Amino acid sequence: MLSTPAAGGRFRRGGLPWRLRPRSCLASPPSSSSGGGGEPEKARPLLAERYRDGVVKRYISDGNSKLQVHLEKHVSPVNAVEDENADSLIPQAIWDFVLPAGFPGSVSVDYLDYMLLQFPTNVTGWICHVLVTSSLLKAVGVGSFTGTSAAASAAAIRWVSKDGIGAFGRLLIGGRFGALFDDDPKKWRMYADIIGSAGSIFELMTPLYPGYFLPLASLGNLAKAVARGFKDPSFRVIQNHFAESGNLGEVAAKEEVWEVGAQLLGLSAGVLIMDTAGVKSSYLTLALTWLSVRLLHLWLRYQSLSVLKFRTINLKRGRILVRSHVAQHTVPGYVACNEEENILTWERFLRPQISFGVPMERMLGGDESSDMVDRLLKLYKNEKYILFFEQFGSRDPTFLVTFKESATSMSVLRSLWQAHWLHKNQLRQDGVFPWLEESLVALENGFTDFLGQMGSAGWDQNLIILKVPKEPVLVLEHLDQEG
Repeated sequence: MLSTPAAGGRFRRGGLPWRLRPRSCLASPPSSSSGGGGEPEKARPLLAERYRDGVVKRYISDGNSKLQVHLEKHVSPVNAVEDENADSLIPQAIWDFVLPAGFPGSVSVDYLDYMLLQFPTNVTGWICHVLVTSSLLKAVGVGSFTGTSAAASAAAIRWVSKDGIGAFGRLLIGGRFGALFDDDPKKWRMYADIIGSAGSIFELMTPLYPGYFLPLASLGNLAKAVARGFKDPSFRVIQNHFAESGNLGEVAAKEEVWEVGAQLLGLSAGVLIMDTAGVKSSYLTLALTWLSVRLLHLWLRYQSLSVLKFRTINLKRGRILVRSHVAQHTVPGYVACNEEENILTWERFLRPQISFGVPMERMLGGDESSDMVDRLLKLYKNEKYILFFEQFGSRDPTFLVTFKESATSMSVLRSLWQAHWLHKNQLRQDGVFPWLEESLVALENGFTDFLGQMGSAGWDQNLIILKVPKEPVLVLEHLDQEG
């Protein structure tokens, strides 16, 4: 599938030949003992991939340069937190769903005590909400306390059922996607409004199909609850960004003042609009008015998020920084970087395309030779990650990255820099490994300058939030250090 000539191959830049600086580990492919008449090579472990469920995928050379993959199931250090809950009656999946990643080390010591008391507190609050809802409906004429009609109770049950179905959306978002918001709060805050707008469409349709009130209202409430699940954590990150003096409580309180002021003004304007003859008498006019105001709302939301200037380095801003340095040897400041950042873009649509946390089997692409693994291990012996690529036809290559057990956010940033260098300096006919070797030489020579320019541009290396994937964790079990 891939040609891998020796590392002394020639590259051409601008029509002139240029020879790579040799690296001893790639001067020749790993030798196989099958053709030399000596003793056959013994089977040896190469590396292992650990997964969070305790599965270990072990890569072994069988002595004839053939690669064997063995799956094992056992307790590993990666699952140290799981071990603490091994005897618990609550499944580990539930713990992962309701507690922050890295618990208990990632939160303060009083976190669990507070949450255990907060839960029944909220339960009693919602019981009161159900009872008050029934009273409100009776007060506006849906049934009465003195009559025999159960209309108010039935209406209250339908109303809170709608709320209950919608609440599952917030439950899902908080439990399943909680790790997303620190990385890109601007994007998720914008998507919260888009999803909420979709939910409002279902609610707007209820007068057209009153017999389907509960399913339509429930779908609308579900979408709006999902939107709130995205909105609240995202905005908390934004509030924390504002509180540069540690005054998060005051920032939140003042935001409430702005929010309530806008709510009162919006309610007043909404009442005036609803009181106009056209809106009162025509559903079409009502729907078009809602659509116009909602589109204005989304545009204003986008504009408000665009003015945010984060100093943290997430994946989008990291791409902007390394692309600028690779192409122009400069690093933009945080203001220019935030202005260039596209709020709505998904990572999968950015170029070059990079997949993090990829199993070694995907990197090998069906190559059953252990020589390939040997060369990758030796090539990246000084890095805390391994980067390779896959390419189909005329498409740009997708860069595949897997991380060793000691990898950090800086390791992710280094792999990002290398991927952008490879994307800019396209693969030539000299072969894959010389191309990768050249990129590592460029990384060694250029990354220090990159970090220096980051500091000069006002970026703080302590604010790099590029997360290392939780699995697989690459563990090196054998690496021949001889050249």
